[in-house]
Amino acid sequence: MQIHRGWIAPAAAAALILTACATGGTTTDTGQPAPGGQTGETSVQPWAVKSREHVDLWLHGFAMLQADTALVPYFRRGYVSEMQALRNRSNVTTQLDANRDRLRSRLTLNDRLVNAQFVPFYFDTFDEMSRAVDLLIRSGGNPRAAGDQQTATLIALMAGYFPTTADQDWVRLFIQSLRDEDSRFYRSYWDQQQRERAAVLNAVSDLWQLTYRPKLQTFLNNTRQVGGEIFLSLPLDGEGRTVSESNRENATAVTFPARTADAVQSIYVIAHELVGQIVATAVRDNTTPSDTRAGLTDQYIAAGAVRGGAILLQKVAPELVDGYTRYYLQSANRPSGTLATVFRLPDGIIQAISRQIDTVLGGI
Repeated sequence: MQIHRGWIAPAAAAALILTACATGGTTTDTGQPAPGGQTGETSVQPWAVKSREHVDLWLHGFAMLQADTALVPYFRRGYVSEMQALRNRSNVTTQLDANRDRLRSRLTLNDRLVNAQFVPFYFDTFDEMSRAVDLLIRSGGNPRAAGDQQTATLIALMAGYFPTTADQDWVRLFIQSLRDEDSRFYRSYWDQQQRERAAVLNAVSDLWQLTYRPKLQTFLNNTRQVGGEIFLSLPLDGEGRTVSESNRENATAVTFPARTADAVQSIYVIAHELVGQIVATAVRDNTTPSDTRAGLTDQYIAAGAVRGGAILLQKVAPELVDGYTRYYLQSANRPSGTLATVFRLPDGIIQAISRQIDTVLGGI
């Protein structure tokens, strides 16, 4: 799932990422443990495979609040029931429970808040996010209230996601609720999962770095996705999260399989995410304003990402196509279908996606 931020100043977001990198952020190997405390990652590799607790915590919060009716769901099927069962067995109640109705009601009133799922990719820790929310609230979302350019940039970024007073009140309550959720339940759950899945992270990293990144390198180079980070995320399934800011500053969160035997599932979702910009362009070039008003454009982009990922793999790693197909049909809960019947697209759009992938791989 690509971020759609036409209403946020791209320059501000890019400046924030560049600032983070300049201050020892996401792509510098300091020799110290990463913010999440995890092991088994190599920061100096292009598109290094990692995990981050603050990313998962933020997405976990949305999963517990958000209605999830998409064909390929935003979050892993059964995730909410699984989390509720774990919390009930531990007799845990947090502020996320206490504030659920208030948080859900605002999400329902303002469906653009769903874009805030991408916020953690701009930060290295939960505390950094919390400080950014505090700056947002104290400034009222006005960058001109900042005392320096870096703070103004940060406020502008956050105000893009939370532009109104009601939205800012929402994120203040959300981050307060997440902090309590983390201390009472989520951090211990996440740490346990990292221990149990350490071998999976290494298996995904090996598959990606040794086999499939090299096969996709031409595509990455020619779509200005040369470098970035891949986060394996516990709440996610077939719908990833991608923020693209520059040639080397990208972030993609994908599913974190439970078993090493399923490590290739992460590669499937990476392929799905990598075609996002091509798909969005092909859809917008082949739809009308009335299609957009009817909700068809977003539907076609979602279906096109699944179909586009299969087209890309067919050209660079055809051995993955059958598994990719089964994975996305299962994710959509349509195991007996086909990609063409379940993820329907007008012929003009699918042809445009295929032509553009050919063009990219041909280096034109």
